[in-house]
Amino acid sequence: MPTSFTPLTALAGGALIGLAATVLYAALGRIAGISGLLNQALEQAADRGWRIAFLLSMIIGAALWFALGHGVPSPRNDFPLPWLLAAGLLVGFGTRLGNGCTSGHGICGLARLSRRSLVAVVVFMACAMLTVFVLRHAVGGIA
Repeated sequence: MPTSFTPLTALAGGALIGLAATVLYAALGRIAGISGLLNQALEQAADRGWRIAFLLSMIIGAALWFALGHGVPSPRNDFPLPWLLAAGLLVGFGTRLGNGCTSGHGICGLARLSRRSLVAVVVFMACAMLTVFVLRHAVGGIA
């Protein structure tokens, strides 16, 4: 099953994510872990403004990218709803269990040379590889 990989947009996106994480850390001394930012924006009244601004900037940036029509493929809509719900719940559970998400551990944690983040990223990647193998080869091409 072919995938559409666009190295230049992937490189630009990765550089922008790294830049955003660096600016946030340099300006406020905060880690750009999205699950933590969202959780704290919802649960804590103090210091909520910058978290909401950071999260909204991601949504606005993505909306601008789509609005400017950069050849973004239309989202896949043929994936079974029960699988999507299960995947979303598992991601949320894993984020809580791992004390952070891929952005927090993979981008910010590794940049700080955190051992906990290194272990988390190795587990993320192993689970992702296993999932792709199972869904593409063992189950019969669901993904």
